[in-house]
Amino acid sequence: MDRLLIEGGGPLSGEVRVSGAKNAALPLMCASLLTSEPLTLANIPHLKDVSTMIRLLARIGVEASLDERLGVTLDSRRIAEPLAPYDLVKTMRASILVLGPLLARCGEARVSLPGGCAIGSRPVDQHLKGLAKMGAEISVEQGYIAARARRLRGARIATDMVTVTGTENLMMAACLAQGTTVLENAAREPEVLDLANCLNAMGARVKGAGTDVIAIQGVERLHGAAHAIMPDRIETGTFLVAAAATGGAVRLLGADASLLDAVLVKLGDAGADIAVEPAAIALRMPRKPKSVNVRTAPYPAFPTDMQAQFMALDAIAEGTAVIVETIFENRFMHSLELQRLGADIEVSGNTALVRGVTKLQGATVMATDLRASASLVIAGLVAEGETTVDRIYHLDRGYECIEEKLAQLGAKIRRVH
Repeated sequence: MDRLLIEGGGPLSGEVRVSGAKNAALPLMCASLLTSEPLTLANIPHLKDVSTMIRLLARIGVEASLDERLGVTLDSRRIAEPLAPYDLVKTMRASILVLGPLLARCGEARVSLPGGCAIGSRPVDQHLKGLAKMGAEISVEQGYIAARARRLRGARIATDMVTVTGTENLMMAACLAQGTTVLENAAREPEVLDLANCLNAMGARVKGAGTDVIAIQGVERLHGAAHAIMPDRIETGTFLVAAAATGGAVRLLGADASLLDAVLVKLGDAGADIAVEPAAIALRMPRKPKSVNVRTAPYPAFPTDMQAQFMALDAIAEGTAVIVETIFENRFMHSLELQRLGADIEVSGNTALVRGVTKLQGATVMATDLRASASLVIAGLVAEGETTVDRIYHLDRGYECIEEKLAQLGAKIRRVH
């Protein structure tokens, strides 16, 4: 099993390019199931989750071809079987996103209940309730979701909670439904808007994406298209926090500051100097960071996927910070590993109290989920001595070549088998 060895203590500096967004790429790949014509996606990130999705789509019958410019073409003209088996679904919750497109195109789908990071309950009941309102017959049998519908019908669907994958699944299914579907309490994340833009390029009629009410007028068929995946806002935020924690100066190429308002405000509060360019973000940290309070909430508020990274920053900042996690009930597992490095963190329920310390000390730590892994890498970059991060397969699910990019910025980091 791979691990990362990090020799901390030096500032990050230089330029690095941001990859395409994992959380946009996965639903976009599933959108290929809605048409018999090829869908070409540029700026695809080379990640474990993307490889898993390609294998899942291939199992369904999709032909995938990669080009030399980091693009993938997905050809779904032949659906061999509308089935997503457990052995592929168990490692990636985003696999549930094949359910809506398969049901809309094939009239049936059988999808294993998903797995993924162990960060708390992320139920798929909102997906199923929405599809049922659109006329689907749904049952759960032996760990599989079985869904049937001769043709889905438009409906007004108000989800009980804001769910990104639920919004994406229902939006894709509605594209081929008869009539108009209105999604209320819809997720507003930029990745939802990116998917809607791609669907519209394929001939769909989606309006309101990026707001909490999305209207989709169903059409008879969709056609092929070409679409460039948005930059990864969480990777961008992770590298900015790493630069701030180490007292560095970095410029991230291909980044979009409009996707990171809440994160950039917090970094400014911590003392960072930030310059926004049309297709880049530059950050310089001329002083020791100041503690910043964080409360996670659905977009456009502070993202839960950046909470762990800011905990690492607060661990070595001046003052005391309060971090409140409102999205997932089990997303403070990284706090125990940060304490192994010398962090002073007290957790009570969904709230963490982080008292900044003068320095962290290198140690062996274990990643528990994707973003927790990133927080441990950041902590390792500022800790004295060597830090070993075990179980980095989590990192490979969401960060493209993270050790190579950090090395470009001057980090002493290497992967060992």
